[in-house]
Amino acid sequence: MPYLTEASEIAAAISECAKASTLWVDTEIADYLSETPRLSLIQVLDDRSDRTGERVCVLDVLDRPELAAAFIERIMVSASIEKVFHNAAYDLRFLGEDLAQNVTCTWEMARKLPAYLLPVRNLKLKTLAVQLCQLPEVEKSEQQSDWGQRPLSENQLYYATMDPVYLAHVHRLLLDLTRESVWEPATEDIAAVSQRYWELKHQLKLINSEVSYLEKRLKDAMLVQGVTETEHWKLCGEERVNVRVPFSELAKVVIKWGLGLDFTVTLTKQMRSQLGTFAGELPLVKERVVNWRLHAKRHRDEGDEESEE
Repeated sequence: MPYLTEASEIAAAISECAKASTLWVDTEIADYLSETPRLSLIQVLDDRSDRTGERVCVLDVLDRPELAAAFIERIMVSASIEKVFHNAAYDLRFLGEDLAQNVTCTWEMARKLPAYLLPVRNLKLKTLAVQLCQLPEVEKSEQQSDWGQRPLSENQLYYATMDPVYLAHVHRLLLDLTRESVWEPATEDIAAVSQRYWELKHQLKLINSEVSYLEKRLKDAMLVQGVTETEHWKLCGEERVNVRVPFSELAKVVIKWGLGLDFTVTLTKQMRSQLGTFAGELPLVKERVVNWRLHAKRHRDEGDEESEE
């Protein structure tokens, strides 16, 4: 992990990075909670197989805008180099903004994937790296450390170094999962998809049944014990008053007083039956609507009286 502080070394590293086709990039920002945040470090990796940070270059550009500008001009503006970030919108505030080209954001990639392919509690880079890529966890406290201080501590440098490593491995995983999430309807194995559907449908039925059962137990227990709120639940009561009137009585009032109350009523099958031939005296407007539904043909489980759709 070369930690570069000399301007000539940083310029040489930028020139070397400009030869790569893909770079995994991260930044550390000093005074990030203030109104005047400052770019402190630019961390760059050009080898996706690196798991230790040996190939990461850490460029110290604190209060040296000419070095940041050189990185933007040689790397960020280049359309031939793919730059991979996690939550790219934040880093781009300091690295070229709208001038940056060919930028990939792993956070955006992750949020587009279905949860079953990405079973994690959140989409933070370190969560994805540790839980799905089995990379070592880095002390999180350094994330909020003072990136404006010099010299930087060994822990800070290690934290900064591992971010592009995390990024490269998460990027590769997300590329694989993205390919897995795409299907081709013309060649789809309908039998295999159907089989998987029914397996999950059965599991979901069991889970929903237990969830409903537990919700009822919780509600009953809280009502009986007089508990209106816990750490995870709040018991809310809602009273609603419904006002009803026979349609014939409403019609009498409208006719008697000449009220301009006019709206369309959808005639149900029962209402049409009661009207009988008198329905012909009404200015009926028929709308034909086709609702497509997927009907299950599989035999229901024994004792299952619900229709499957």
